[in-house]
Amino acid sequence: MCSRNRRRSLTAETIFKGEPAWDISSAGTEESARIKVTAGQLGWADVIMVMEKRHKERLRQKYPEALAAKPCVCLFIADDYEFMDANLIEVLREKMRDHFPAAGK
Repeated sequence: MCSRNRRRSLTAETIFKGEPAWDISSAGTEESARIKVTAGQLGWADVIMVMEKRHKERLRQKYPEALAAKPCVCLFIADDYEFMDANLIEVLREKMRDHFPAAGK
């Protein structure tokens, strides 16, 4: 998840969509998001990944029940990249390997 689901989270969904062990979906936390997060999406997810701490806080405020028993991991990736930016892809792969060591193997 990111704010508007146009750059960071959409890039993450695009590059990790082919991972056989994962079922990936992305959304944004703001009203202006391309795809806005819903309680249903949060209920569907086993793990919720957010780009910034404020995204996690927004989710906790708006969907406390849906987040109660779910791991929510913050990747701490600032909104400094464009969609499919090579540097963003490298950062995403590195951060995901930190949390899921089998990622990218």
